[in-house]
Amino acid sequence: MRSIPLSLLVTLLLSCASLQAEEELAQPQAPAASVDNQRQELEQRLAQSEQLRNEQQESSTVQLQRLRQENQRLRVQLKESQAQSQPRLLSEEQTWFALGAALSLVSVVFGALLRGRRKTRREWIN
Repeated sequence: MRSIPLSLLVTLLLSCASLQAEEELAQPQAPAASVDNQRQELEQRLAQSEQLRNEQQESSTVQLQRLRQENQRLRVQLKESQAQSQPRLLSEEQTWFALGAALSLVSVVFGALLRGRRKTRREWIN
């Protein structure tokens, strides 16, 4: 196989590049008009999206204000209901302690009633 001289390769490469450049210059300038149309269309879309964003910001601001007002109203309502309710007499722990004491007292009374009036102690006899 024969090798192609480097100078010939460079010449072919440059000629192909120059032909391609000439073809690009020879094309009509119609794309410039389409670029303007695209630009106008993009500007319109940008204006629409800006308008949409502003509307969404306004609606979210209104919704945020409404939620804050409702939150404030609920806080006031909670304070009023807490003020109206009476505090518990005993906490849960104290309630369980009182139940245990009452059960112990009932057990002692019940055991005394079962014993009766016997004065002698019964003992197991082995």
